[in-house]
Amino acid sequence: MDPLARIAELRQQIRHHEERYYIHDEPEISDEQFDRLLHELERLEAEHPDLVTPDSPTQRVAGRPSEAFATVEHVVPMLSLDNAYNEDELRAFDERVRKGAALGDTPVTYVAELKIDGLSIALTYENGRLVRGATRGDGVRGENVSPNVRTIRAIPLSLRGAPGDRFEIRGEVYLPRASFERINREREEADEPLFANPRNAAAGAMRNLDPSLVARRGLSAFTYQMVAADRQTALPATHAELLRQLSSWGLPVERHWRTCAGIEEVIAFCAEWADGRRELDFDTDGVVIKVDDLALRDRLGSTAKFPRWATAFKFPAQQAHTRLLKIEVNVGRTGANTPYAVLDPVFLAGSTISMATLHNAEDIARKDLREGDTVIVEKAGDVIPRVVAPILSLRPPDASPWTMPTACAACGSELRRDEEEVIWRCENASCPARLRRSLEHFASRSAMNIEGLGESLVDQLIERDLVRDFADVYALEASALENLVVTPREPRSERAVPRKLGKVGRNVVEEIARSKGNDLSKLVYGLGIRHVGEKAATTLAKRFRTMAGILDAPLESLQKVRDIGPVVAASVRAFADEPHNRALVDKLARAGVNMTTALPEEAAEQAGPLAGKTFVLTGTLETMTREEAAAAIEARGGKVVGSVSRKTGYLVVGADAGSKLDKARELGVTTLTEGEFKALIM
Repeated sequence: MDPLARIAELRQQIRHHEERYYIHDEPEISDEQFDRLLHELERLEAEHPDLVTPDSPTQRVAGRPSEAFATVEHVVPMLSLDNAYNEDELRAFDERVRKGAALGDTPVTYVAELKIDGLSIALTYENGRLVRGATRGDGVRGENVSPNVRTIRAIPLSLRGAPGDRFEIRGEVYLPRASFERINREREEADEPLFANPRNAAAGAMRNLDPSLVARRGLSAFTYQMVAADRQTALPATHAELLRQLSSWGLPVERHWRTCAGIEEVIAFCAEWADGRRELDFDTDGVVIKVDDLALRDRLGSTAKFPRWATAFKFPAQQAHTRLLKIEVNVGRTGANTPYAVLDPVFLAGSTISMATLHNAEDIARKDLREGDTVIVEKAGDVIPRVVAPILSLRPPDASPWTMPTACAACGSELRRDEEEVIWRCENASCPARLRRSLEHFASRSAMNIEGLGESLVDQLIERDLVRDFADVYALEASALENLVVTPREPRSERAVPRKLGKVGRNVVEEIARSKGNDLSKLVYGLGIRHVGEKAATTLAKRFRTMAGILDAPLESLQKVRDIGPVVAASVRAFADEPHNRALVDKLARAGVNMTTALPEEAAEQAGPLAGKTFVLTGTLETMTREEAAAAIEARGGKVVGSVSRKTGYLVVGADAGSKLDKARELGVTTLTEGEFKALIM
C-alpha cells in the first residue's frame, strides 16, 4: 500500500480506538493490538518524515520539557459560576432567570451537567486541528500548556467534520479515581505528601514543565462549551444540540447530562446524583445548571463575574462525627514517621472509616487533636479520610496534648528532623520498616548494581527473614536462592507466575560477590543517606578517600567540600551518628565490601584548567552527549549547572538551543559553539 494512504488509514484507526477507549470506555481491541498500530505508524513516519503532521497520534508527547509557560488571551473571558447550596437557592436562580427574560411563570428549559472537579481548559481548533491548549488563569489570560494538553488521549488532535473556522472548545481536565489512587500509592511508598484530591493532582500535572511526566499521570477530559472566534461562525440553537455536536466531532462529553423542563426537574437531578456520584470513576462536587436556549442566554447576559444564565449547585460536604481512639505512628519506606488517627469506625461517603491521616506533629498541634476527642471526619475529595477538627465541647476532662515520639516506632532509633521540614525520620538504614525499599535501592544499577536482586526477590528475602540488613545479602548462599519461589510483585501478564529461581539464584550470588569490589562512591550512594545522590556520593568518596574518612569527618569539614551544602553535610553527619548505621558499615567491611575509592582526588579537580568556571549546556551536541560534555568539564575542575544566571561562565550551545541562549545573550554570558567548547577542553 502507498505509505501516504497507509499512514492516513492508521491515524484514522488509532483515533477511532482512542475514542472508544478514553471517551466511551468501550475498547474494541486489546492494548497489544493498539500498540501494534501505533508502532507501525511510528515506523512509517520515521521512514517518511515529510509525512508527519502535528495532529498525528505520534505527536502527543513532546520530546523536550518546556522551560516556561507563555501567557495567552482567551477569545472570550472564562467567567466563574455563581453557587447554589440548597433547593431554595436553586428556585431563586430560576426566578431571576424568568424575571430577567420577562417570562413570567413560563417554565425555562435547562441542561443539567455533572460538575467535574478538575481544571478548566480552553482548546483552540483551527481547520479542525488542535493548535493550542490554555488554562483558565485569571479568566482573561491563561497559560499556554499545549504540549501537556496533547498528551491527554481523550482530547482529539483533529476533529471529525468540524468547520474550518478558528474556535475555542472549553472543558475540564480531570484525573480519574483509579489514576489518583495509583499516584497516591506511589507517593505514599516514596514518603511524599499525598494529593488531597484528584483536582490538586490534575492541576499540578498541567503545570509540569515536562510533557512526558504529564503523560504518565493519566489525565482525561470532558468538554461542554464552544466559543467562536468569528461571530459569523454558526452555533446550534440550544446547549443540548451543542453537546451532541461536540460528541459527533469526537470530543469527550460527560454522558449523564439531562435536559430538564423547569427547575423542579433540575432539583430532582441534583438529588439523584448526590449519592449516585459515588459510582462514577471521577470526582464531581456538584451540578452545573445552564439555560438551554442560547438566544435566551444572550438576552440574559452576564455580570462582571458570573453569567446570569448558569449556576453551580454544590453537593453538601460529606462529614461525620466519631471518636479519636488513639494516635499511632506509621513508618514509611524512607524512614518517615507519620502520625495517623485510629478512629471508632464510622460510615462515611460509601465506606466505613477506621483510620485517617494526621499528616505531621505540627498539624496535630495546630488542630489541638487529643486522644479521646470526638472529632469531625471528612473524605477529602470523597477519597482520603482526614480529621478536620475536635469538638471541644465534648472533650473528656483528662484529655492531654499529644506529643511526637522521639524514637522510631519500628526500630527504636532516635528520630531526627531537618530544620526546614515537618517530618520526623528514622536514620537507621536497617530499620525493618524501610528495609524493603532501601534494599531495592542498594541493589539498583546506579548503586551496587546487583543484577537479579529486584523487587520480587527482595520481597521473598525479607518475608523469609533471610535478610535483615544490607550486609546479610553477602551471606546468602546459592543453595538457598536456587530453591526460593519468587512471585512477581505486580504481574503484567498471565505468564508471570510464581517460579523457583534455579540457575538465576546462582547468578545472583555471583553478582553479589562481584559487587564487593565496587568503588566506594557506589556504596555511599547505595546506603541511601538522605539527600546524597550519585554526584554527592562521588564527591565525598573523592574528597575523603575511605568510608571511615567520610563517617568521621566533622560537620565543618563536610560543609567545606565543593558541591556539598549544609543540608547534605548535616544529613551525612546524622547518618554517621546513628549507632545502627556504624554497626552496618562495620558488618559490610567484615563481609569484604570495598571501603576505599580509586577515583582521582577532589584536589586534582579543583586545580584543573576549568577550576572556578561554571558551565550551562543547551541544545543537542553532534559529537558527544550532554553527559559526556558534563563529565569532561568536571574532570577539568569545572562545574555544570542547569540554568543561566549572571554567575554563569559559559553557555555551550548545540543545535535547537532553547530559551537559555536568549537569556545568556540578555545577561552577556559568553557562548561557545561545540567546536569552541572542544577546543577549550583539549
